Formats: sequence, C-alpha cells, structure tokens
Amino acid sequence: MPLLCLDVGSTWTKGALVSGAGELLGTAQHATTAPEVLRGVDAVAAALEPGTAARTADPGAGSSRTTGQAGGVPVLLCSSAGGGLRLAVVGQERLVSAEAGHRVALSAGAKVVHVSDGELDGAGLRALRAAAPDVVLLVGGTDGGDQRTLLHNASRLAANRVRVPIVLAGNTAARAEALTRLAGRTVVVTDNVLPDIGELAPAPARAAIREVFLRHVIGGKSLSRGPRFRRLVRAVTPDAVLSGVSLLASATDDTGAVLVVDVGGATTDVYSAVSTVDAPAGAVGLPTDRRTVEGDIGMRWSAPGVVAAATADRLIGEADGLAAAAATRAAAVDWVPSTPEESAVDLQLAALAARIALRRHIDATDGRFGPRGIGLLVLSGGPFRHAESVADVEAALRSDPALRPHLRTAAVAVDTDYVLAPAGLLAEAGHRSAAEHLLTTRLLTAHPH
Repeated sequence: MPLLCLDVGSTWTKGALVSGAGELLGTAQHATTAPEVLRGVDAVAAALEPGTAARTADPGAGSSRTTGQAGGVPVLLCSSAGGGLRLAVVGQERLVSAEAGHRVALSAGAKVVHVSDGELDGAGLRALRAAAPDVVLLVGGTDGGDQRTLLHNASRLAANRVRVPIVLAGNTAARAEALTRLAGRTVVVTDNVLPDIGELAPAPARAAIREVFLRHVIGGKSLSRGPRFRRLVRAVTPDAVLSGVSLLASATDDTGAVLVVDVGGATTDVYSAVSTVDAPAGAVGLPTDRRTVEGDIGMRWSAPGVVAAATADRLIGEADGLAAAAATRAAAVDWVPSTPEESAVDLQLAALAARIALRRHIDATDGRFGPRGIGLLVLSGGPFRHAESVADVEAALRSDPALRPHLRTAAVAVDTDYVLAPAGLLAEAGHRSAAEHLLTTRLLTAHPH
C-alpha cells in the first residue's frame, strides 16, 4: 500500500506519494492555507490521489490507527508552519551544561533562540521572555554533581510565571526537588543530557522536545480550528529532514558524512550527519546529527539579510546591485520569478545564502565531519530545484576559502523531488527500507550534479 507523506510549511504544503517499496509515485504542492491548513492538505492529497481529499481519520477519535487515512492511504505528516519550534536553553555553565543543551538542540529539529548560563537573575529572565521560546530546556550538573544552579533556575522559572513547557534534563539527583519547585508548570522529565563529564546523551532530550512540540506547541500555532491537525502531526519538519539526512549518511558510510543546505523564504537551514564520528576532543562531544538555523538569511522575508551578510563577509561588493532585488523580494514574499533574468538573480541569492549558512554551520560544529570528511553535499530549496543547472553554484561553494577544505572531494546532488522529509517520516514510522530506497534512487542515483 502506498503512503502519503505531507509537509505543512509556512508558505507551501508539499506531498509525496510513496509505494510500500519506496518508489516515488508522485509529488504535489499547494499554498499553505492558514488559518485552516487542512484545506491545503486536502488539495495536495486530491492531486496525488485523484478524486480523494485527505478526509484524514482522526487518530484520536475512536481509532486505533497511528496515522490518518486519505481514501485508504496512510498519511504521515510533519509541519514547520507557524515558525517551527523555538527553543531556549537554561544551563549551568556555557562551556559545559548550557553548551550540552545547545548541542542537543542541534539535533532536535529546534531553532535555538536563547541560551543562558549560571543562575537566572532579572535581566536573564527578561532576555528569556524576549526570545519568545515555545519550549525551555532546563539542564545543569552531571548526575550526582552540583544541584544548586539547577534548583535555583527551576525556582526562578516557576516564580516568574514562565508558562511555556519545560523539558527537565539535568542532574537526576535534583530531579524530585526541581519538580516540586516547578509545580503547576508543564514539565516533561527526561535523562540528563550530560550524565558525566565528557559524556553527552542527546537522544532522550531530543525525544522529549519532539513530544512537547507535538503535544503542547503545535496546537497553539493557530493553524487549524479543530484537534485533528494536531493529532496528525508526527514531527516538526526539521526533525523529519534530519532523520532523512541521518539515514542517507548511513547509506553513504563508505564515502563520508552528508551535508544538506536548505534555502527557504525566511531561513536557511543546514543539516549534517556523520555515521562514523571522530573521538570528542572536549568535555562535550557533538551529536552525530546536527542542524543549524540562520534566521537572518532567506529568499524572501530575509533576502536583504543575505545581501547584508554577504557584503559583511566580502563575498560581494556594494556595487553588485543585489540590494534592490532583495528588497523587492522581501516586500512581496509571494513573488515568483517570471523571466530567466529574475530566476538567475534568485539563484545568485540562493548561492550566497548557502555559502554563508555552510560557513556558519562549519563553525558551529567545529568542522568535525568524521574521519572521511564530507562525502555528499545536497542542495535543497526552490531555486536549486528549478534551476536548469547548479554548476555555477557548485563552483562558488567549492572555491570558497572556508568551504574548500571540506568540499574538495564531496559529490553534489539536488533534492529535486524533495524527498528528505518524506524519507524521515517513513523511517520514523517503521518503513526504513522504503525510506532507504527512496533516498538512494532519488538522491544517489537519479539526480547527481
């Protein structure tokens, strides 16, 4: 039986119909229809299954199914609409506990909007509120170690009416007391992200953050009037993409790590997955799957940020003439290029966004991509998918002094069919072999560049 994989984004709702064996049967997209996103979901489902709308069975309403159904076709759905998941990390020391939490967030499908270290004071709480997080990750201390900072921060979060859900992932010896102090708040308890010095355990916190998003956050994004959409969402989109990237890395273990840059309208995201990791050099090791989000660079809302960052990094000069084009795109975010010249400018902006985001990702991950380095670079996003050729983009990336050492031997592919998120959804739903087939046929075989 085929499966319908759907991604509801802030601008577009995209769908892929995949056979049980992992063959791509069709793709479709429709403008996201907030404040009732299910209308766009129905339109995509109908395009892929003619005569059928996604009259998705509500998994929470008298059904034992774990997925919705569209005309008998199981539905797997992820979403980043409404801005995705905004995460704040409150820790003990920036170089230890807070940094461990930050590293966990790199693999949790979240955008880190605030990181604090030490005991929270009035200024720290004001900064935390100003960041407007959806979830707070509260960490601090190794198991059996210092408890004071974690308990102090739990008390301050409770006393100052921080209402967003809190994931408690610190010293287990302080767990009971921290929970007592956080009484009345929404708290999800998980294992310590740093159980011992030098030992990072990101998986439980990652799972807890995902659960909090699905249970407590997605319903507050004003995306749908009823509970059905919330019950259908299985993952935040970046988490699904990261799962797809991780699976792709396992399929390319003999050639090296996988690096994906996804240029969107508001942000540019970079994902990396290392199937064989280097031995950690510091107190806190990196997770094998990482994601960074650049909120200041994108193709529409954040197009002026691309020009500003590229000018600051001396990738372009002020006389290159891109500032006016970027301003036009930011002022009309639904604008679509209609001439080859306009498409060329879009591709130029996308190439600059990719260079800037990749540079920052390499800095954030200390340039550690396993003993074999980067074996595959995947370009994702509309400008790359619609381009007749990305040869100039590839040349610009390979010639960049900061990227050249990492991309010297990497193959380059374009996610033309947008299969990374569907593959991640399939893998998480227990269809790993189908996900692997989808990735290898659509990225490693069908669309090399």
